[in-house]
Amino acid sequence: MSAAETEAELSEDERAGLELVRESGGIHQSDFWKELDVSSRKGSRIVEKLARNDLIERHETVYNGHNTYLLTPAARDLDFSLLMAGDMLSPFIGEEEINPQSDAFSQWMMNLAYEG
Repeated sequence: MSAAETEAELSEDERAGLELVRESGGIHQSDFWKELDVSSRKGSRIVEKLARNDLIERHETVYNGHNTYLLTPAARDLDFSLLMAGDMLSPFIGEEEINPQSDAFSQWMMNLAYEG
């Protein structure tokens, strides 16, 4: 079953939960159910279903001194195309100092310009 088909079968609360995780880019499970205005039990069930269907990822963490999970969008939901110019990845990925005068940046910008 495709991700779109899986999403189509979600309840209204599950779709709202998925949207919350996607919009936030990551939210602690302890805040997730509060934001959705559901009980912690219902929030846990929503998270379990979304994770089981590979729509979100759960990462164990400590937040405000308590063990919880960080909920993040599934990697397939991330759009890396904005970092690409042709087959070149942005030269700023992983760089601490950004130099817009660099040859790498100029080449990347030229590829981006010719792409459009």
